[in-house]
Amino acid sequence: MPDITEILKRAKPREKSVFMCLAGDLIAEVDRLERELAGLSDTWRAESLASSNPAEKIAKKIKAVREQMKEAETEFRFRAVGDKAWSDLVAAHPSANKNEGWDPATFPKALVSACCVDPVMTPEQAEQLFEVLNEGQRTELMQGAYDVNAEATSIPFSVSASGILAGLGGGK
Repeated sequence: MPDITEILKRAKPREKSVFMCLAGDLIAEVDRLERELAGLSDTWRAESLASSNPAEKIAKKIKAVREQMKEAETEFRFRAVGDKAWSDLVAAHPSANKNEGWDPATFPKALVSACCVDPVMTPEQAEQLFEVLNEGQRTELMQGAYDVNAEATSIPFSVSASGILAGLGGGK
């Protein structure tokens, strides 16, 4: 029979990472290049066998910008705050609407700053970060911080890893 003392010694708070490219200008550049590339497929025709397809040059630009985007990607690592800290955080951000569990304007920033262990940030810094992010990015960060505290934990199954290992003959 398991000993709770030993279980407690091994137990660690749940962690989760959210990866996000914060270089909005690079995202716009890829969008612009993708549009330019799509436009070529309708208009460009080789005039001779020696003709160089301009799509190749654009594809190389897209690849280079995507590499810059990877370099600009930031990992936000969240750690569950624990039962009392969670309860205190929710209580500190009550909603005016009795059907909501917390204030949707203040709770997300407070939760992100409370749970983010890398990079560590103050509530004021979380506020500044939220001013730079768009709604989708803010939601993604908030969801990561929420999930690390609320999502059930199980041993994840990786379809990719399983397929690779099965191909090697070691499906375990």
